[in-house]
Amino acid sequence: MMNQYPLWKYLLIAVIVIAGVIYALPNLYGEDPAIQISPARSAQIDETVHQKVLNVLEQDKITPLRVEYTEQHMLLRFTDTEIQLKAYDLIRDVLGGNYTVALNLAPATPGWLRSLNAAPMYLGLDLRGGVHFLMEVDMETALTQALERYVGDFRGTLREVKLRYLTIIREGDRVEVKFRDQQQRDSAYTLLRDNDDYSDLEFTREERDGSYYLLAGLQKAAQREIRRFALQQNITTLRNRVNELGVAEPVIQQQGQERIVVQLPGVQDTARAKEILGATATLEFRMVDERGDVQAALAGRVPPTSRLYHERNGRPLLLKKQVIITGDYITDASSGIEQQTGSPAVFITLDGKGARMMSNATRDNIGKSMAVVFIELKSETRIVDGKPVKTRKKVEEVINVATIRDQLGKRFQISGLDDTREARNLALLLRAGALAAPIEIVEERTIGPSLGQENIDKGVRSVVIGFVLVLVFMLLWYRGFGLMANLALTLNLVIIVAVLSMLQATLTLPGIAGIVLTVGMAVDANVLIFERIREELRNGNTPQSSINAGYAKAFSTIADANITTLLAALVLFGFGTGPIKGFAVTLSIGIITSMFTAIMVTRAVANLVYGRKRRLGKLSI
Repeated sequence: MMNQYPLWKYLLIAVIVIAGVIYALPNLYGEDPAIQISPARSAQIDETVHQKVLNVLEQDKITPLRVEYTEQHMLLRFTDTEIQLKAYDLIRDVLGGNYTVALNLAPATPGWLRSLNAAPMYLGLDLRGGVHFLMEVDMETALTQALERYVGDFRGTLREVKLRYLTIIREGDRVEVKFRDQQQRDSAYTLLRDNDDYSDLEFTREERDGSYYLLAGLQKAAQREIRRFALQQNITTLRNRVNELGVAEPVIQQQGQERIVVQLPGVQDTARAKEILGATATLEFRMVDERGDVQAALAGRVPPTSRLYHERNGRPLLLKKQVIITGDYITDASSGIEQQTGSPAVFITLDGKGARMMSNATRDNIGKSMAVVFIELKSETRIVDGKPVKTRKKVEEVINVATIRDQLGKRFQISGLDDTREARNLALLLRAGALAAPIEIVEERTIGPSLGQENIDKGVRSVVIGFVLVLVFMLLWYRGFGLMANLALTLNLVIIVAVLSMLQATLTLPGIAGIVLTVGMAVDANVLIFERIREELRNGNTPQSSINAGYAKAFSTIADANITTLLAALVLFGFGTGPIKGFAVTLSIGIITSMFTAIMVTRAVANLVYGRKRRLGKLSI
């Protein structure tokens, strides 16, 4: 018969509908206020940490709703935010600086749904609440840091060929080298100008106050490249730092030539977010002073060529003052396993200049120890006399000490690590742990959870009102076929939510607007089909042939209308900003799912209801 589907089509529809219901379900369960504990650096989440946390909560008569933990983190769920905040203070005090304690909102999805990888869709800043930062990169400092590196490089190059100079300093936006006589200055000019390592510099000669100067400044192209690199490196670093906060779907993107937008949905502890994001860090490689007396240094008698540092476990260590290289010369770092011993290692790649500096420094130090120092400038906000006071402190710690086995060059490895996780963390720090230039928060907006909930309520209300009005109209105007359209519309909403959840897309207010628009547009296809069926009936065709002709003849019109709308949505996604992209995504998904539900689902229901009846008196349309 003409109004029958083959079995595989019914099965396909059933599978899609069941999958849609399952993957849409997690959005009904909401979220629990939670505390996420993550190990900082080389620490681990073990039984001791579990017990310490639970004991301190028990002493204060706080019982978590549920505790979940893996080797990577520990998650404690609570019934409300008041208990969550109280527990947060207790846990942070007892664990100290070796662990990152972050406030979070954890999905309350049941275990059986999580086992199917079903998770709720992410909510944007305007729906979930959270914090919005606009950060400005200090480009002048980035350029200054680049020039400071050339000061040391010039010293080394001139000493190698025994060219005498009086002073080398950075003065403003250039490096000044002062000479006693013109011949020495001109020789240095020729040497540095023809050196490939200094191809980014412009050299000029100058005489004043009876002295001879060689001036070096960055070329315009080099300045642009340094600015671009500083911005991209800071974006990469911020992405990794945001992971410490446990944010589900952060937005970190470039705005203009010097600014970065950071949006952290669901973050409740905005002060901690600012401290983590605004910290400025650098890396240094130094030789270990193996002859120095550490105990004497602890008593205040530090050798003039060395400095006293501490490892992360608190062990004191004497390091040479001279820096071999900084993290600025690292182009890549990855963790792996050393082939000879099978122990964890980090594989480092340097740029050309860094490779030469490392090669020269390690050539005569084989068998000696080299340390990696992590230096971080942290901004902390403390309440003093009821007012927030911002302070900066410099943290310098040795994150790794390794023995030099061979003369190192462009590629080398750092061994002596405790485990593979520490190797991964060290690779991360080396690759993107340092901000290329300081950043300043120039704009901050906080959207509270209550305002986010108000936006959700308004958005849901608009969807429900539009949905109900469409349902009523279709039922009154098309009777039995209207019921089929209403079923398809309901399934359309379910499948849209399911697809957004499976894609782990972020739903924002513009996204809800896209869903509202989809609700109105979804029945367009059914209106075209049903009006075509009515027309066929008025022309005297039988009910069965009218159903078949209605779906067949309306398809091309439906396809044309939806394809043009889909193209418009794709253009919006391609050229729009964040909110516009959210609208385009939901609209695109809604168009595709409405084509499926309005054509295939309603046809399947019509086939099941009317298809088996050979003689139909009339249709409920």
